[in-house]
This record gives sequence, C-alpha cells and structure tokens, in this order.
Amino acid sequence: MSRTAQYQIQDREGQAAILRLSGDWSTTGIGRQGDRLETDLRGRAVEALDLTELGRFDTAGALAVAQATSQPIPEAAWAERPEAGRIYAMVEKLDRESCAPPRRANAFTRTFAKIGLGVYDFLAEAMLSLAFLGRLIVAVGSAFRHPGAIRWPAWFSQAERSGLDAIPIIAVTNFFIGAVIAFLGANLLTQFGAGVFTVQLVAVSVLREFAVVITSVLLAGRSASSFAAEIGSMRMNQEVDAMQVMGVNPFQALVIPRLAAMVLMLPLLTFVGMVTGLFGGMLVTWSELAYGPAFFIQRITEDPMMDTHLMVGLVKAPVFAVVVAAIGCRQGMSVAGDVESLGRRVTAAVVQAIFAIIFLDAVFAMIFLELNL
Repeated sequence: MSRTAQYQIQDREGQAAILRLSGDWSTTGIGRQGDRLETDLRGRAVEALDLTELGRFDTAGALAVAQATSQPIPEAAWAERPEAGRIYAMVEKLDRESCAPPRRANAFTRTFAKIGLGVYDFLAEAMLSLAFLGRLIVAVGSAFRHPGAIRWPAWFSQAERSGLDAIPIIAVTNFFIGAVIAFLGANLLTQFGAGVFTVQLVAVSVLREFAVVITSVLLAGRSASSFAAEIGSMRMNQEVDAMQVMGVNPFQALVIPRLAAMVLMLPLLTFVGMVTGLFGGMLVTWSELAYGPAFFIQRITEDPMMDTHLMVGLVKAPVFAVVVAAIGCRQGMSVAGDVESLGRRVTAAVVQAIFAIIFLDAVFAMIFLELNL
C-alpha cells in the first residue's frame, strides 16, 4: 500500500539545508509535493539527506527532487539508499542536459505567422487546382478525340445517381421557394394595389435566379460531397494507384463520367426546379389573391421578357455543373491516406462549391446587366 510522500527541511548555517524524505516518492505517491518542495527550497542547497523513512523511490520522485534543488545533491548524501542515489543521479543528469522548452512567440508574431500560413495554404491550393484543371482539360480533349474509349455505362450510372435520383428533393425545395416568394410578393404588393405583379415577381425570380441557384447548391451538398467521398475512399484504399498500374487513366474512369453527368443533368434539374417553383407560386397566388391558373399562365406567356429570363437561368446551369463536379472530384483526388483527410476534403468540397456558385452567379448578374438581358 502506497504512502503519501512527505518531507521536512532542517536549516543549517548559510544557505545549506538537510532534507528528510519519508513515504513513497513515486508516481502514485508524490502528488503535488514536488511543487511545494521547490517553493520551500528556493535559494537553498541540500547538503545532506535523511532517508530512514523513505519508501519507494522512482524516476518521478527523482525528477521532483532534482527540479526542486538549485544544486545537485552530493552522491555521499544517498549512502543510506544507494539505489535511490543512482536513480537520482541519472535523472538529474538528464534534466540538466535537456534543452529548455522553446520560447513561445508573442501574440503579434503568432498572428502574422497564422496569416502567412493561411496565404501559403491558399496559394498552394490554387496551384493544385490549376494543375487539376489542366489535367481535366487534357482528359476532356482525349475523350473527344477517342469517343470509342468513353465508358458509357459509367456515364449513365452517374447521370442516374446525380440527376434522376435528385429530382424529388429538387422539386420539393423549389416548390417551397416559389411559394415563399409568392407569399412575400402578395403580402407586400397588395399594400400598394399591385398584387397582380406577384406573378411577374415569382416568374422572374424563379426562372432567372432561384431555380438554378437552389438546384446547384443542393447538388453541391449532395453530389460534390459524394464525388469527394467516393474518389477519396478509393485514394485511401489505393484503388486509384492500382488503376494507374493497370494503365487506366483515373481521370477518364472517375472524373469525366461525373463531369459529363453533371453537365447533362443540371440543366434538366434546373428546368424541373423552374416548373415546380412556378407551380408553388401559382398555388399561393390562387389561394391568396384569387388569381386562377389560367390567369397566372397568361401573365407569364404574354410577357416578352420571360424567354430571356428562361435563357439566362438555363445558360448558368452548365457552368455551375462544371464547377460542382470539378470541385468535388478535385477534392477527392487530394485525399491522403487517413480518414481525417477524407473528412476535411469532403467538407471543403461542399463549402468551395457553394461559394463558387454564389460568386459565379454574381458575375453572371453583372454580365447580363451590362448586356441588358
């Protein structure tokens, strides 16, 4: 049964002292006695030891005594317990010869170091993205030059998983978006006696912006993360390396089918989102403003700008599709050999894809504004 470590200090002339150790000076018995001993012995040297009641003594106790004393204890002081003296001598030498812990930089330096590290990571990520883009362009060109080498089953499989399976969530989400816009428009415009323009508000916002943006954001969370996780897990299992050993181009086998599926299916899903968004707005205007479906459709078809709004929304879809697929595959290809890297890359794929969609939508808005479209 272990006994708690205890000590007593008997002062001598000058700055010398006699240290009496009792109990177990071991890992389990020392507790916080080492800190207290260092405080009580501050500025005094130990020239003799009383070890008559000393129990177990290990490296933890030796380190506590060595750090508490300002000078090494003479070897003769350990005559009563020579084995404890040998442990103390070994630990004291290691403690004396060990390097001091590095001094932590001040807050100002740490802040600039963190900013510099962030800039370096950003530039490194940009370089890797440009390299991926170059390889992707080469792979796309090779697919066009050799259409017989295209893996059509992979294309159709990815189109089904990324496109057709996403129709329910795309339709439901855009339906409620259109309904919310109609509610807001009906509530606001009727205050000015212009409730009839709720139809134009719903049509323009859904056709031009919300359908393609909401659809792309949903696919960024659904498909970009899936692409990153699938390719990343293959990287972890070294399946991508095995493809290269067998002479299979990973871009042709993994990236191109996903990119083609997104480019083909996102315009279709955007159109589905437009239809369901207009349907949600039509139901709200019918219930809130008593404008029937025939009136809703007539107001849309008679507006000569609706074709332009429809074209603007559909033109964005292929660009957003390329961005979503490329970011998801690029992050998947960058996965290292551990699960933590996979989690970081999947998260980065979703965040970067959503940011790119919103940024490109703002760029498109400025371009179409300059073109008066």
